[in-house]
Amino acid sequence: MGFTHIPVLLDEVVGYLGCKSAAWYLDGTLGEGGHSEAVLEAGAPLSKVLGLDYDEAAIERASQRLARFGERVILVHGSFKQAKEILEQQGIRELAGAVLDLGLSSRQLEDGQRGFSFQLDGPLDMRQDRRQGQTAADLVNKLPQAELRFLFSKYGEERWSSRIARAIVSAREKGAIETTLQLADIVSRAIPRAYHPRRINPATKTFQALRIAVNHELEGLDAAIRDAVEALAVGGRICIISYHSLEDRIVKRTFKQMSGVCNCPPEFPVCVCGCKAVLKQLTTKPIIPSEAEQKTNPRARSAKLRVAQRLPLAA
Repeated sequence: MGFTHIPVLLDEVVGYLGCKSAAWYLDGTLGEGGHSEAVLEAGAPLSKVLGLDYDEAAIERASQRLARFGERVILVHGSFKQAKEILEQQGIRELAGAVLDLGLSSRQLEDGQRGFSFQLDGPLDMRQDRRQGQTAADLVNKLPQAELRFLFSKYGEERWSSRIARAIVSAREKGAIETTLQLADIVSRAIPRAYHPRRINPATKTFQALRIAVNHELEGLDAAIRDAVEALAVGGRICIISYHSLEDRIVKRTFKQMSGVCNCPPEFPVCVCGCKAVLKQLTTKPIIPSEAEQKTNPRARSAKLRVAQRLPLAA
């Protein structure tokens, strides 16, 4: 069977962005180019997209998909965390909208050689950007037991982090842990069978934690959101799709602070944080995929979309 790319919450994203003509949009997590394609089609003939991705293979595939739009598309091999610098380099002064789909692409999951999947055997890599040096195998084979436990607990919110870390250290004493299925088996055996989750693989949270650590996914997310908002024109909108609670908490907190909600400790008698409202939240609760979309694309079931709109600066 051939690979089919299904963009998550596509209609909702395009609907909120509005896709005005003659305006620039940022797709900070280009992937297969599905969201960018929809924005370009909805805003034809003049809407334009700057697409970023730190997976070089994704840039190559998306460039073919979006080739028909010609000069209306600029694709750059880089992270959305570099958006401010890249926008300046491209001479783009302001955006009508921005979208960040923070999830792992289906293409990456279905390529065993990338090392993201606990269902396909392959090297324990997990690097989004292969220019990076550190792999998941490096972490698994080199980190002390206490650091592995902390990593699984913090980034995977894994209840059995201590048992898993201990099992990994014990296994690597007999030889390096080099493949995804090798690690998945170690994790599965470390968790008591009676406590194996029903709906997900027992190794899901461990793999999530390693992926986050390898790619530094949470580091700089708050700053990246603020940079994207700063680049928005008044009335411009930002759509962010997250897939686990750690990401969603950061998005929720950043939107809240940028909406002017005081961030001072409750014991402070007066506000000293100086927060100003530069955003209006358009989604009081995150939007989740419909039942129909979840059936069509099961990997979308954990997605949460939050949207906010740029406000005029206060005088």
